[in-house]
Amino acid sequence: MARVRVPRLILVGAWSMLVGASLVGRPAAAEEAGGDPWRFEAAAYGWLMSAAGSVTAKGQTVDLDASFIQLLQKSDSLIGYMGYFEADKGRVGFYADLVLAKLGFTNTMLNDRNPVAGLKISTTASTALTYSMAIIETGGLYELHRWPGSEGSSTALDALLGFRIWNQSVDVNYDVIGAVDFGRLGVQRSIGLSTAGSGSLTWVDPIIGLRLRHQLTPAQKVVLRGDIGGFGFQSSITWQAAATYSYAWQLTDYQLVAGVGYRALGVNYSTGSGNAVSAIDMVLHGPIIGAAIRF
Repeated sequence: MARVRVPRLILVGAWSMLVGASLVGRPAAAEEAGGDPWRFEAAAYGWLMSAAGSVTAKGQTVDLDASFIQLLQKSDSLIGYMGYFEADKGRVGFYADLVLAKLGFTNTMLNDRNPVAGLKISTTASTALTYSMAIIETGGLYELHRWPGSEGSSTALDALLGFRIWNQSVDVNYDVIGAVDFGRLGVQRSIGLSTAGSGSLTWVDPIIGLRLRHQLTPAQKVVLRGDIGGFGFQSSITWQAAATYSYAWQLTDYQLVAGVGYRALGVNYSTGSGNAVSAIDMVLHGPIIGAAIRF
């Protein structure tokens, strides 16, 4: 597999699903008030992403391991967009999340696991491996239980059930240093350079999870969230985990929230057989920082 070079990560947009839920704090007074009005939240954040794992294109597997700093230094562009929206009424809610990113890896971040005679991971191309992703997540939330605390403090446990839709593609650049069976590899050559691509891979994973919200004070909140899915329906497994701390400023009709935390997202998916295998076994992880609005 070719090493993935990650573009400069300036992740901006409306908040990612699990992080958005973490950063946006529900005001304790509104949560405990009667009437159960609708509550809405949206956020924007940056994810200082590192990547580890392997990708396979046309049967060629490349291991990759790159920190955010490496990706920031080596990538032509490290840009992603993430959007999050959540609406709640009483104990029930729903959410929608969008993640878009394009990661570029240099050959020094990659290790060809099953090299083919005549090919080596490119040292001349600006990007030895490009990994593009679009992830859409949507689902429902239900508050299982709430434990009241001291004034302005409470703890709540939510269950979530939803779907994670993936659209991924991988392009691995090679230098041609000898005779190569391009028909078998399914690559295209151009002046000594060949490209093995996975094409567009799209699949849907069911997910289940839990979210623990602890209101420390009316302004401070800690959220832990985890989910797991796939279950062999299409991907072997997908999982996600995040922890965030947020501080909210109450204005007249809404809250402004700032938060920090850490997020990890993993997936293991493969399709095809023999020289037509395409696969992604990846973990993306790193600190997050963002701002949100709740009304």
